[in-house]
Amino acid sequence: MLVALIIACEIGFWVLLAAGLALRYLAHMPRLGAAVLLCEPLLELVLLAVTTWDLKNGGEPSWTHGLAALYIGYTVGYGHYTVKWLDRHAAYRLAGGPKPPGPTYGRERARHEWKLWIRTLAAAAVALGLLEGAIRYVGDAADTSGLRGWELGALRALAIHTVVAVTYTIWPRKAPAGESAADGPADAPVAGSGRRP
Repeated sequence: MLVALIIACEIGFWVLLAAGLALRYLAHMPRLGAAVLLCEPLLELVLLAVTTWDLKNGGEPSWTHGLAALYIGYTVGYGHYTVKWLDRHAAYRLAGGPKPPGPTYGRERARHEWKLWIRTLAAAAVALGLLEGAIRYVGDAADTSGLRGWELGALRALAIHTVVAVTYTIWPRKAPAGESAADGPADAPVAGSGRRP
């Protein structure tokens, strides 16, 4: 049941996002579109409540609980950023708005990567907090090794993103001749930073 709920939350995220942006820019109903976009966090609250309820009612801690914790952590770290990123691009593509800025080269790109790293740190911290809370909640009554594995996964994602940010700092990409550091793809997401831009 928990896997189905995680899938439903993921699908719901994209459906709400598409509906909100369509209302804002295609139907010219910006307030209604914003209201739909603000419903996004409710999905994570439902997922958190169902995961807690499952553990409270004797559910064995499993990989599904770990996946739910990482999903919620990612949404806390990157959910708002994703919505904002897509909103700017929708405004540009669908409503003739200004081209979204975005650092691609040099120090600006390195600074951008460290800002994304802070989001990854927040996501990992939330996921680790939820996982550790679940481990302490069930105590010795159940095998929690699966949840410990997800903790290592969260730390591994943070470590990989640290390497990416350090790489951009030590070996910054140089802009081609005639192009500034701020030119190029807007807010390009870091490779391997997750399912959403």
